[in-house]
Amino acid sequence: MRLKTIYLLSIIYILFILPVNGQVDTLLPEIPELKLVSINQFTGNVEISWSLSPSPDVAGYIFYYHHYDPGFPGGGYSADPIDTLWDPAATNYSLFRPFTSYFSESYVIAAIDSSKNKSPYSKVALPTIFAKAQIDTCKKKMEVRWNRYPSRPDPVVYYSVLISVEGGLFSEFARVPADTSLIINDFTTEGQYCFIVRAILESGHFSGSNTDCLNIRMQRPPDWINADYATVAAGNEILLSFTIDPASEIRTFSLEKKTGPDGIFREIEQFTPVSGSVLYSDRNADTSKINYYRLSAVNNCINHITTSNIASNMVLALERDEFKIILKWNPYRKWNGITSSEKLFVKTGMAFKEMYPVPPGDTVFSIMYSDLMYDISSPEVCFMIRSFEASNPYGTNGESRSSTICTPVTENIIVPNTFTPDNNLINDSFKPVLSFTPVYYRLIIYDLQRRTLFETSDSTDEWDGTKNGSPLPEGVYLWFLKVTTPSGRNISRSGTVSIIINR
Repeated sequence: MRLKTIYLLSIIYILFILPVNGQVDTLLPEIPELKLVSINQFTGNVEISWSLSPSPDVAGYIFYYHHYDPGFPGGGYSADPIDTLWDPAATNYSLFRPFTSYFSESYVIAAIDSSKNKSPYSKVALPTIFAKAQIDTCKKKMEVRWNRYPSRPDPVVYYSVLISVEGGLFSEFARVPADTSLIINDFTTEGQYCFIVRAILESGHFSGSNTDCLNIRMQRPPDWINADYATVAAGNEILLSFTIDPASEIRTFSLEKKTGPDGIFREIEQFTPVSGSVLYSDRNADTSKINYYRLSAVNNCINHITTSNIASNMVLALERDEFKIILKWNPYRKWNGITSSEKLFVKTGMAFKEMYPVPPGDTVFSIMYSDLMYDISSPEVCFMIRSFEASNPYGTNGESRSSTICTPVTENIIVPNTFTPDNNLINDSFKPVLSFTPVYYRLIIYDLQRRTLFETSDSTDEWDGTKNGSPLPEGVYLWFLKVTTPSGRNISRSGTVSIIINR
């Protein structure tokens, strides 16, 4: 009886599993189309979307990890099953895949029917986007890289790079049309930066990457370095001053110089200032040429990362003839503020004195020699321009002095031979005309019998044609002149002068 029961149950089972027509189901389901692979920003799971297989007896879908397998017969790609979803109507599924935070994974999908027949893999393998951020502290550069997302079946329009700072909300930082990397230079030197990359598809959907974060701690470079001035000092040395952002954590700075506009900047000194400024005297400068200077912060990788504005000395040149002096100079380059004023200083004796204002922006100035000649008490007259800065954004308005240029004094002596002391205010007196102020002066007037009529040591005194206040008659009189010029020449001259009485 027991054997009969087992035999009967076996017959019923065979009849149950056989199709009605007695045929075994070997027809493969049609291939589903894989539509989208994306990483969920909040859960980190891989989310897969597909279109349904059109086969009527689909029982579910199998998901495969698709990868290159060097051991695969003949080489090529293999697919390892990772999960099965027994839901014939599903078009979305979420998978926990921990390694997508370390590399990109590609997937394919297949349909499975009630007879356990499996369709071929989907025609397109779709990867996750793996984003990796890295920082180059030497160059103060962050770079985000990611793998390319396929433009099948949905074309990629661009990549959107999202950023979160210090745990804040993610927001779009940049759109990248075709490349798979982005360089970021504008960021603070401390803090956490997190990145997500999205491939924006033509359909309006997107494939999102993993989240990758950087915790940044690096030397804070100066936000600014101000070249305060380049000015020519005594001894033809160029004095330089630079002010440095006090918040800088970098303590090494490089001073570079070039001569002439076509020169090449070369380092001439390195500094480790203990305060927020650098002072330097360039004793090797040729002040007859324009020298350009700049100061740069040097980080631990010996890279120049913040550079000052350029400072240059002013070179003064002179042209002259008998009557006029023409001065020319290059404008100061270049303040962070504006050139508020320029002034011309003249040294006619022991020290420079401010003589003329110069409109800002002018680089040529003319002076009549006659305006200066009676103030000159030295062998030469010298000139210097001073330029003044205003509105400097860092509160360090600068001042620059040009090179000094000199020209010899014109030492001319002209002595009239007649005069008419008739009180008509025309040619009423006699005096030698000098183009300079003498160091020593002696003028003596005699009559023909060598009797002294007038004597003075003041070069501004004039003889009015009298002796002790009494007018002298018409006639010829003798004069003797002895002077020492500003250049040190001793000159002695004599001659005659005639008094003419107009009637």
